[in-house]
Amino acid sequence: MSTEKIKNMENSATEDMPSQQIELPSAVSVKSLAAIINVEPVDVIKQLMRNGHMLTINDAVDPDIATLICQAYGFAVKEQVDDPSEAKSLVLEHDESDLEHLEARPPVVTILGHVDHGKTTLLDQIRNSNVVTGEAGGITQHIGAYQVETEGNLITFLDTPGHEAFTAMRARGAQVTDVAVLVVAADDGVMPQTVEAINHVKAAGVPIITAINKVDKADADLERVKRELAEHDVLIEEWGGDVIAVPVSALTGEGVTDLLTNIQLVSEIGELKANPTKPAQGIIVEARVDKNKGPTSTVLVQAGELTIGCIIAAGVTKGRVKAMVDSHGNSVDTAGPSVPVEILGLNGIPEAGEVFIEASNDKEAREIVETELKKRASQGGPGVTLEEIYSRIESGESKSLDLIVKTDVQGSIDAVKNSLDGIQDDQSKINIIHAASGRITESDVLLAVASKAVIVGFNTDPSPGALSASKQEHIDVRTYKVIYDLVDDISKALKGLLDPVMEDILQGYATVRAVFNIGNNTRIAGVYVNEGIISRRAEMRVTRNSKVIFSGTVASLKHFKDDVREINSGLEGGIGIDGFNDFNEGDVIEAHLEREVE
Repeated sequence: MSTEKIKNMENSATEDMPSQQIELPSAVSVKSLAAIINVEPVDVIKQLMRNGHMLTINDAVDPDIATLICQAYGFAVKEQVDDPSEAKSLVLEHDESDLEHLEARPPVVTILGHVDHGKTTLLDQIRNSNVVTGEAGGITQHIGAYQVETEGNLITFLDTPGHEAFTAMRARGAQVTDVAVLVVAADDGVMPQTVEAINHVKAAGVPIITAINKVDKADADLERVKRELAEHDVLIEEWGGDVIAVPVSALTGEGVTDLLTNIQLVSEIGELKANPTKPAQGIIVEARVDKNKGPTSTVLVQAGELTIGCIIAAGVTKGRVKAMVDSHGNSVDTAGPSVPVEILGLNGIPEAGEVFIEASNDKEAREIVETELKKRASQGGPGVTLEEIYSRIESGESKSLDLIVKTDVQGSIDAVKNSLDGIQDDQSKINIIHAASGRITESDVLLAVASKAVIVGFNTDPSPGALSASKQEHIDVRTYKVIYDLVDDISKALKGLLDPVMEDILQGYATVRAVFNIGNNTRIAGVYVNEGIISRRAEMRVTRNSKVIFSGTVASLKHFKDDVREINSGLEGGIGIDGFNDFNEGDVIEAHLEREVE
């Protein structure tokens, strides 16, 4: 918020109004704030709107903003002294009614890292050596999450496919994880997916513990791993940082006990608590259709107690809980905070990261679903465009432009970063959340959704899946061939002078099934159109192993022997591209059009 706006709010208080001292709770909603200062909630909302904050009656108000609102109505806010007994959850915010009912809960942990660095082996080692007593027949049922017991304490592990699932949950507003364990192989060091995982965890603001795996291998080099982690701003304790590093061998089990002890230590610092007495609420971890059971969902309870017979709503699905199974295959009747269970009874498949809440009856559940449907219909999406950046910075809603940068080669990243550094100032900062080489992927789009970031590509472009996801999530994706144009656009966005957007449209794509020589050193690709259409007016991009190797215009387009203007999905044809003859079977040819966005 700008200094001028803060002054306006302070000056809006009546000068002769006495300053009554009040104390604000650490977390306060618009409704609660209105009750504390004895005004109508709508008046608080209006005051917030005047200063660029669009909040609803149940939204939480930032403590600094709440203080200024109180001052605007003639109240002086007493400075609050931290009470060590007060709960400080990393996941759920507690309202005042929660505080007297809070109880300690197990930490929720996600394991992330590069492929082949031993995440799955580590999870298996933890699960097999620390099973909760009472497991039925020693058989563990995979439900996407499970609990282990160590030294009398429980820890919940989310068995997700990786940082994409982790970020997908964040993208839908769910902060599930208390602690992230970053697995790095001692013989391999920090790899591209390790860097992605680091950036995703940092964006989520989750504490990191590093598990340096494969220490039993002859070529293990722990110092190299620590040095490479430091290069990506992950400073371990012995290097003067605050990140715990634990050497482990997922294969032999060496160091696993130490890892679990450190997870417990970090979670104790976070003072993780929840209210088990309120109506149940939590997160959908994953959902699928079982051919025998129908829709099944793995849920993680975050507060309250989920029981058989509960009516719940999750996103646009609802239903009565008919059965619950824990991660060990046991049927259970109840599940409390931080407990993962698989449930039956929802009328559809909710998305991972959806919040579920308990309703008092079917009518209330239906109303929750209808409200969510209306909300989704009215919202354009969670994304932010470069055009909106200037107004957000001006209103004080945002102080920086968050970017995800993808380039053709690793060497280009520093060039882009250095160029962007030169256009920042005190009023408008550029925050690069993630930078890597390669095509723009669906994972990048998910991170952009979760972080409200804009994606820029230099000499690279989005994959078909990323294009589709960016349209669905309304994420701004910009690609550039010239570094000056990229920097110029970002600079204009920061100054509110951005030109109209040119949107890249994927018209269709086809797979090369055969290659024909037609003389004069000319080759034609025999293709099958997988999706959309391939037309003469589009730019053709030839991709091999997910990398664009050539872009050019159509030289010839045939369906059998006939020259045609376009070939539709499901048909075969022949394509010649100006200046390109190096077709290989299996290449993908994408047809792209460019149009101005109104």
